[in-house]
Amino acid sequence: MWTCMEELEVWQDGRKLTNMIYAITKKPAFSTDFALRDQIRRAVISITSNIAEGLERSSKRQFLYFLKIAKGSANEVRSQLYIALDQGYINQDTFQEVYEQASRTISKIGGLIYYLESN
Repeated sequence: MWTCMEELEVWQDGRKLTNMIYAITKKPAFSTDFALRDQIRRAVISITSNIAEGLERSSKRQFLYFLKIAKGSANEVRSQLYIALDQGYINQDTFQEVYEQASRTISKIGGLIYYLESN
């Protein structure tokens, strides 16, 4: 199947989302809200980390478990983006761009879950 995490599109998408989150949370307004900054970073880190960990587990069942955690973390990022928007830490265009990347990531994780559960 797959030999490394870098081969997985879901991991690549999660990495892109991680870079986007780090870029926006480094900006002055966002960076001073330590609670939200740290929480959204932890959530986004969880996506690629759980995909990587699940891939190395010994069974499809365990991989699915970690993929579902990754999917939940990606949705957590989407929720936290609303907070960032509402607090004025990001503008509507930035919100939309990052939200869409999070949604693509969720969709691809869901597709991989579906594929694994069907086979």
